[in-house]
Amino acid sequence: MYNPQLETFLRVADAGSFNKAAEAMFISPPAVIKQINLLESQLEVTLFDRSHRGLTLTEAGKSLYRDARYIITYCKDSVARAQNAMKNSDSVIRIGTSPMTPAQNLIDLWPKVQKLCPGMKFQIIPFENTPENAREILKNLGKNIDIIAGIFDEGMLKYRQCAGLELRREPICCAVSIQHPLAEKDILTMEDLHGENLLLMHRGWSSFVDALRDDLIAHHPEVNIVDFHFYNLEIFNHCENSSDILMVIESWKPVHPLLKVIPVQWDYTIPFGFLHAHNPSPAVKRFLEAVPQTE
Repeated sequence: MYNPQLETFLRVADAGSFNKAAEAMFISPPAVIKQINLLESQLEVTLFDRSHRGLTLTEAGKSLYRDARYIITYCKDSVARAQNAMKNSDSVIRIGTSPMTPAQNLIDLWPKVQKLCPGMKFQIIPFENTPENAREILKNLGKNIDIIAGIFDEGMLKYRQCAGLELRREPICCAVSIQHPLAEKDILTMEDLHGENLLLMHRGWSSFVDALRDDLIAHHPEVNIVDFHFYNLEIFNHCENSSDILMVIESWKPVHPLLKVIPVQWDYTIPFGFLHAHNPSPAVKRFLEAVPQTE
């Protein structure tokens, strides 16, 4: 930060006298003289011409005088911004968002949360949905991102080393290209899936999806299950460019405009909510405690 002796320098330059500057600063003249001498020594320049008629700025002094006010103002503003940032960080919730982790659910809740937590703010932080990012972001929630909205189960939380607050159970649906014959339907039956390729996340990803998988294998072997390993835009594009059917949830309707998300006549659901660190910050903890009260 700036040298506080600069403020003393400005006071002396404006007063034209060590004594008058000392009086304005409520310190002794020798203390003022000592600060100016130390500043001149540190800068290795002479700032004042001293004579029996008083003090006048040297050329070096005039140059420093022009810059000193800007330096002091800039540094004070910088400190104020840093202090405000620290204050804001105590009340700002950083929401990570990607096509598969939409922030809309939190935006819908936000007016109710703010009534319960006045002064709380949120910041949307987009990220690229890749396997590497998902692994690192969820493992390090609370560092750069506080909360992500998404589907999960206990096994997934343990694997990703994070915690989750369940908001609701999302019905497991199917997505098809708007050109697919099944796109004409508003609800699908198990029989509609016979003879079709159904894209499911690999076994072990979620116990809820595994339960659906086991039911299909046992009672509907006519459905051809095709494993995949990560939800991103590529799998949605694959679904749109093929006749395959993709397992999705309703919250993902906006992900791809050329896919239709259709409910199915089954009772399979998956938890949806907010993923967060095991030891959230006080602000995030207040937010998580407020969310159930909005229902």
